[in-house]
Amino acid sequence: MDMVTFTVIVDDIVYPDGHSRMAFLGGGGPQTAFGGKIWADKTDNIGIASGIGSDFPCPCKKWLEDMGIDSSGLLMWSSPTLRAWQILELDGRRTQVWRVSVGDEVWDMLRPPLCSLPMTYRNAKIYHVGVHPSGRDVEFIQELRNSGAEIVSIETYTHALDIVSRSELMALGSAGNIFSTNEKEAASLVGPGSPLEMIERIAELGAEVVTLRRGPSGSIVHRSDTRETWEIPAFHTICTMLKSSIQGEIMMEDVVDPTGCGNTFCGAFLIGYWKTRDLLIAGLWGSIAASFMAEYEGLPPPPLSHWREQAQVRLDILRPYAKKLHMPQ
Repeated sequence: MDMVTFTVIVDDIVYPDGHSRMAFLGGGGPQTAFGGKIWADKTDNIGIASGIGSDFPCPCKKWLEDMGIDSSGLLMWSSPTLRAWQILELDGRRTQVWRVSVGDEVWDMLRPPLCSLPMTYRNAKIYHVGVHPSGRDVEFIQELRNSGAEIVSIETYTHALDIVSRSELMALGSAGNIFSTNEKEAASLVGPGSPLEMIERIAELGAEVVTLRRGPSGSIVHRSDTRETWEIPAFHTICTMLKSSIQGEIMMEDVVDPTGCGNTFCGAFLIGYWKTRDLLIAGLWGSIAASFMAEYEGLPPPPLSHWREQAQVRLDILRPYAKKLHMPQ
């Protein structure tokens, strides 16, 4: 197995205008796997690990199969599949409300212990996992590092509700190789500041690579040892600026749902950085993958070959607008 990502939740989404869509494949893991698959070689194997119940919807299984994502890491549990309402607001806020009873067992369902997974999953080359900002997942991240993996990527999936101590932050920041977060989450961990100031603080915690996701403003990616830093625009933001000049060149839809864009960015960035060790390429791949996710309610449909073809077209458009930044001394 080349890449393994974690966590499946079935989402029932309520949109700001009141309409709803039911039984979407969510939780971050499928979105991360999609981002990776867009840029992975056809021979690269990407798998997803999570606990599921006997009620796991058939359309969700079929999407994974059609996209060529290995599902042997989906372990059958006696409890129902994790399912939740995702209530979206116009300003980007999202509220999750569990639709099933959850207790301590939810953590092992969200990211099963490595020892419970198939051997191919235990020997994966790269991992991506969503983590709680409290640091409760540090031991699990270290287990992934100790497996011999080449790269472990971590992504905070919510902002910190309480102050996280410096020692806890350092344990979390240094646990993986890549640390990905959005601006709200970053500010809750290291305090408010400019994007570059927050990136610098995260890098000081021990993160080797930092990606700061900024929604319509794109992302900033940073490598701590060389201090190389790039600002990558969001694809749709650039297309709005270029609308008249690129009309007819690409197939593109409006942004309809930002849910999962960050996860998709992380999957594509991880594959890109693993394959090339090129920060700019990885950031561009992440932005392009996220642009596809933004155009759909739920996950983009098969076939994967369509997204791979469109990714190359979008890459050529976006690349000239990436900007190298200089970190303050």
